[in-house]
Amino acid sequence: MKSARWHGVKDIRVEDVTEPTAGPGEVKVKVAWTGICGSDLHEYLAGPIFIPVGTDHPLSHDQAPITMGHEFSGTVTDLGEGVSGLAKGDRVAIEPIFACGTCPACLEGKYNLCDTLGFVGLSGGHGGFAAYSVVPARMVHKIPDSLSMEQGALVEPAAVALHAVRLSKIKAGDTAAVFGAGPIGLLVVEALRVAGAGQIHVVEPSEVRRQKALDLGATSALDPSACDVVDTIRKATGGVNVAFEVTGVPKVLPQCIDSTRHEGQTLIVSIWEGDAAFQPNTVVLKERQLQGTIAYRNVYPAVMELMTQGYFSADKLVTKRIAIDDIVAQGFEALVADKSQVKILVEAPD
Repeated sequence: MKSARWHGVKDIRVEDVTEPTAGPGEVKVKVAWTGICGSDLHEYLAGPIFIPVGTDHPLSHDQAPITMGHEFSGTVTDLGEGVSGLAKGDRVAIEPIFACGTCPACLEGKYNLCDTLGFVGLSGGHGGFAAYSVVPARMVHKIPDSLSMEQGALVEPAAVALHAVRLSKIKAGDTAAVFGAGPIGLLVVEALRVAGAGQIHVVEPSEVRRQKALDLGATSALDPSACDVVDTIRKATGGVNVAFEVTGVPKVLPQCIDSTRHEGQTLIVSIWEGDAAFQPNTVVLKERQLQGTIAYRNVYPAVMELMTQGYFSADKLVTKRIAIDDIVAQGFEALVADKSQVKILVEAPD
């Protein structure tokens, strides 16, 4: 079957691999749609970050080259021995987290903080940029009948956003800033609306993405090349309660911190390719908080319930649909060159 595999920086190849089969406790899925994630783009441009090279990942037991793709939906085609609660033909979204189940974080139920955390399609396993995937049954969530397969492919990134907002200290009526209006930033805007944020100020250089943010309910969308965004946000709010860093750009982190009020909080959502610096006194003298967030836990059902209410809409977020043969030129390279793109979905091969 066709599969898009990471071999190295700027080296993703569409090639034939053996179709996987479901073992005990596993589910085989005919993939429908898979989104290209910012994490995928980081691996393409500057990896390896999550991708194991030279040594097997301790949970997936794989190393590069690996089939990419972790934001995907599909239809169950086969059940391994011992799998219950699922049936062939079920439409599902995949929660692609590898977790050991035995480290202190896992034992507390915080499996996204596992000591050996990994992701299907990044750390190995059968990623979604392929015709079929096989995953542990625990990673499979049934998609409500009212949601499309495209919506199913958006559950994973929406879960990142909803988890970040849940982890924050935002309260109904509070003010927020979102630095970066890529797919996750835009989903954070929607999650903040769900949480009842009173004002949501977005910072984003792309005009198309700024308009998307406004369409999704942002109070303002600021161009960092046209104004002092920190000053503008502080004049509008006196400093926001919570700022979300969703760019991975080093110079943006201190702007996020400076945009918050005293005792304000900065949520770092991005995956980083390198170091970032800030003056610690900006945190110390105002008793501000910095909080990291990775992936999600126990949130897929809530995401899909919100989707049935109209949140996290594929119609508003998906800007391009492509075939797997075009994944590099029209997918990864398009995201590098064209910042008007938001979410690109890859249709699975037959």
